[in-house]
Amino acid sequence: MTGKSATMQAAWYERMGPAREVLRRGELPMPEPGHGEVLIKIEASGVNPHDTKRRSGWLGSAMYAPRVVPHSDGAGTVAALGPGVDRAKVGDRVFVYRAGSTRPGEGTAAEYVAVQQANVVPLPGTLSLAEGACLGVPAFTAYHATLSDGPVSGQVVLVQGGAGAVGVVAIELARWSGATVIATVSSPEKAAIARAAGADHTIDYTRDDVAARVMEITGGAGVERIVEVDFGANVSIDAAVIAENGTVASYSSTRVREPVLPYYAFGLKGVRLHFVQGVNMPRAIREAGTATIVALLERGMLKPRIARRLPLREIAAAHELVESGQAIGNVVIELPRAQPGDIVR
Repeated sequence: MTGKSATMQAAWYERMGPAREVLRRGELPMPEPGHGEVLIKIEASGVNPHDTKRRSGWLGSAMYAPRVVPHSDGAGTVAALGPGVDRAKVGDRVFVYRAGSTRPGEGTAAEYVAVQQANVVPLPGTLSLAEGACLGVPAFTAYHATLSDGPVSGQVVLVQGGAGAVGVVAIELARWSGATVIATVSSPEKAAIARAAGADHTIDYTRDDVAARVMEITGGAGVERIVEVDFGANVSIDAAVIAENGTVASYSSTRVREPVLPYYAFGLKGVRLHFVQGVNMPRAIREAGTATIVALLERGMLKPRIARRLPLREIAAAHELVESGQAIGNVVIELPRAQPGDIVR
């Protein structure tokens, strides 16, 4: 960007609905970084289930801006700094999360995005920008669900959906923290992914009695923590296998949107139910999560798995792929690569 052009390529929607009906692509005004903001030249934009649920209207919320450029996660290079920025420099490779949190409707499905410097994180050179775009929601959600209230050393952790984007990171974090990890999966391929991430045991929930297998593995003791991908669908399993004073940390409930809670199955055990959202974590947890995630990335202990890379013009297909549940790993939108003249000084 040289200042000669004040527009950028982007995708957006102005009403909720199916991806192919509402997503549009074209030129939008390019943002300028305000106080405490960093302007990022986005090269890869991560597509999360939260993005597709919000666009489709599944979440039940109203449009939060007249025009929404989707996606909160992305990666690229720093193009310009707003006043008061002291933790970034032009040209840095970074990943971003919570894009749009202070600029409603301004996400990463665009060539440029302005983000608060607190949500801009240096990307280790061992990762590609496409991998960096996969880190925001999955990694911070996994951190919040697994470690935000302390280490899990010596515990047994059940990760429901262990081959998913969040599940894989949860396994990696729990193993790093010293836990024994049991992961549920739906195929031999996904079992291999969970084991590669560090799972000690995998259970195929399409064939096995998950509760019986968990209790067999734990000698009847149950698990101290459950990282839950689908609370409503798995609530009876969770109630059966969670140990006394254990924690169920759930970040989604897709198949059963309004679950019936078996109160005393949890209550008599003193179980803590923790509903986790990676996009609105308290500041202290975000900061602790950032430090942990970056440290593990630098050691090569976290490695995002990319299922598919698609160009911006195929954003509708990318959303449909995420909605299908068939992608094993993260779906990434790739934008034009930064050129020397794209730096703003």
